[in-house]
Amino acid sequence: MKLVFAVVIFLSAVATGQTNLIANIPARKTTSLNGTWHFIVDPYQNGDGSRYYENRKPKGPQDLVEYDFATSPTLKVPGDWNSQREDLLWYEGSIWYERNFSYQTSSGKRAFLYFGAVNYRAVVYLNGEKVGEHVGGFTPFNFEVTGKIHSGENFVVVQVDNTRLAEGVPALSTDWWNYGGITRDVTIVEVPATFIENYALQLAKNDLGRIEGWIQISGVRTPQKVSVEISEAHTHQEITTDSKGYASLDFPATLEVWSPEKPKLYDVTISTGDDTLTDKIGFRTIETRGTQILLNGKPIFLRGISIHEEAPFRSGRVFSAEDDLTLLTWAKELGCNYVRLAHYPHNESMTRLADKLGMLVWSEIPVYWDIDWSNVATLANTEQQLKENIARDRNRASIVIWSIANETPVTPARLLFLKKLVSDIRQIDATRLISAAMNRTGREGNTRLIDDPLGEFVDILSVNEYIGWYEGRLEDVANTRWNTSWKKPLIFSEFGAEAPYGNHGDAGSKWTEEYQAKLYGEQITMLRNIPQLAGLSPWLLMDFRSPRRPLPFIQDYHNKKGLISNRGERKQAFYILQNYYLELEKKH
Repeated sequence: MKLVFAVVIFLSAVATGQTNLIANIPARKTTSLNGTWHFIVDPYQNGDGSRYYENRKPKGPQDLVEYDFATSPTLKVPGDWNSQREDLLWYEGSIWYERNFSYQTSSGKRAFLYFGAVNYRAVVYLNGEKVGEHVGGFTPFNFEVTGKIHSGENFVVVQVDNTRLAEGVPALSTDWWNYGGITRDVTIVEVPATFIENYALQLAKNDLGRIEGWIQISGVRTPQKVSVEISEAHTHQEITTDSKGYASLDFPATLEVWSPEKPKLYDVTISTGDDTLTDKIGFRTIETRGTQILLNGKPIFLRGISIHEEAPFRSGRVFSAEDDLTLLTWAKELGCNYVRLAHYPHNESMTRLADKLGMLVWSEIPVYWDIDWSNVATLANTEQQLKENIARDRNRASIVIWSIANETPVTPARLLFLKKLVSDIRQIDATRLISAAMNRTGREGNTRLIDDPLGEFVDILSVNEYIGWYEGRLEDVANTRWNTSWKKPLIFSEFGAEAPYGNHGDAGSKWTEEYQAKLYGEQITMLRNIPQLAGLSPWLLMDFRSPRRPLPFIQDYHNKKGLISNRGERKQAFYILQNYYLELEKKH
């Protein structure tokens, strides 16, 4: 009975008040609510009973109101609360945010309150009225507020709770900081009564001369005419939706394909009725053939690195395009044509920058380590996060891999859970490849066999291994051989060792830069002997905060496996990998 009750409550929190996600917010008419918000820390969950959402003021000297947002401290939005205030560094729980703002409504227009991400559970109120809830810390959501927002002064209150949950996604245990707060942009989006809600445009599989996709219009009850124009390619198409606003696309086009070497983006304009928007879209195909990954029909080797959404120099959660540009620029300097964005969807500016810079992307949802595989609410929330991630980024050419999990246990319940996610992706977006970072391998002597049964259902086999760090000796690395149960491309999605920048010593001593560099050299020797190797994304680009890493003077609550310190300092291993990637670039 207790489990059933928890499931019902969790499911209701997942879905309450939400409307379909609006795509391409940068192209819309928006009013930013970023900036200074007042906040109240609420560890005992008093806010509901005290009705913080009403933002009340005493009506007289005997009217008791035991809170006041106007005189409470402030936080910057977007941003996490942990890195903004020392007294909140370790805080997990509920915090109430409040902001007053002026707005001018427009006749015949609809308004949506859009959040780029809130970690982890958000309950949103506008002018004292609840407009909806969302569960999930890294994906966008929006609520329609037409009729609830008015001309003049308004106020929005958001209860944010980053408490870790056994039934959550991720669950109780992770290896990154649980940054709480309104961590990405907040905007009011204004659209016509009938507007372009979402769309998908990409080259057809195995055909570089055709575009396929669809368009979804919101607010219609009868068929609508829609035009799609790519003026640079001299392409103009007109289609008609069904009565629910949906229309599929399939037409010829002569286009320059997008690639890391030439990341060509076209201005694509979609129009219907009173609504017109433009998106910058790159056109490419991605597929596998045997043990190869093919981009635009040609084999490509993924020279990658894993990245956490940790801000360089200042620490805390990344929230700006400037932070994203720094991280991707470092990856380019390393020689990468590919990044694994771990272990959750990063913000939209990161994937748009990847489009512009020509960086292939592995995009992942936070199904991390062990979660509640048998809980129907956990599955529902996971599917929602997956769908929100795809809805936001489906038109980003850079994203070539949807990842459904990282280092999960091999059990029947887990396999059933992940197979459902694979099926979801096949239905939602069949234009990309599917993978998951696996870490179970069989052993026979110095040979490892990748035999996780999930390998049957994904397009790319990916493995995390830490020989020479968490298992085995440094001397074991180069002598390790690898076999798989399937003839598919293989990516080494993680390997690495920790070393604080500047900690020097013998190459045989852990925690030194020399040991980390030596391990990278041994790993590269091992990788050269794997015929089906199609890419790698070592762990990782930059050091990041983690409560699992308490070793004084070495970790100090940071994971130090970065090739670059969080102050931008390159470690010796950076140059080992850089030289290997230079060699691979010349070879491939």
